[in-house]
Amino acid sequence: MSSENSLQHLAEQIRSCQKCPLGRLRTHAVPGEGPADAEIMFIGEAPGYHEDRQGRPFVGASGRLLEKLLAEIQLTREDVYITNVVKCRPPSNRDPLPLEIESCLPWLHQQIAFIDPLVIITLGRFSMAQFFPPTARITRVHGQPLIRDDRAVAPMFHPAAALRNPNWMQDMIADFAQIPDLLDRVRAQRATRAQDDDDPEQLSLF
Repeated sequence: MSSENSLQHLAEQIRSCQKCPLGRLRTHAVPGEGPADAEIMFIGEAPGYHEDRQGRPFVGASGRLLEKLLAEIQLTREDVYITNVVKCRPPSNRDPLPLEIESCLPWLHQQIAFIDPLVIITLGRFSMAQFFPPTARITRVHGQPLIRDDRAVAPMFHPAAALRNPNWMQDMIADFAQIPDLLDRVRAQRATRAQDDDDPEQLSLF
């Protein structure tokens, strides 16, 4: 099964998921969207009101800001894959609960495996917490990527947080500006690794 078909099948499973109480409260589950071969994957926290109504990620004010930030680095939302840690809206946009995160994480892990992105951008503290130590604070580590196993994970503020706190907006713009260079670094690293894997082993004559 191709990655695209695998993602479509996964999305169908997410839309029928009842692993936690959010499944009974949602209007629509929000699996995510974007190309199956996306080099960049954005992971938010959970759907909001507009996302729950439309079944799409980042379609409200946060989505408009995300699209604006992408345009600044010559990208569109069609170039990247966008999803959330939790696939259904928590009531009144409250923080997702540990049980809800735990129930949804297998979906996220499968999405990462199918897409195999070069760069993962975590938006907000709940998505950051899936990749960084519990002691990490978004205000301290934002824009500081972790590169491991030929993949970069860069923590950034959630667009909603930047809209609420103008002091973080300039930080978010600066963090986004680093994405193209970060992507080039990981591309080069993967290319080097692939070349090393393709080189035949040289046998010693002595």
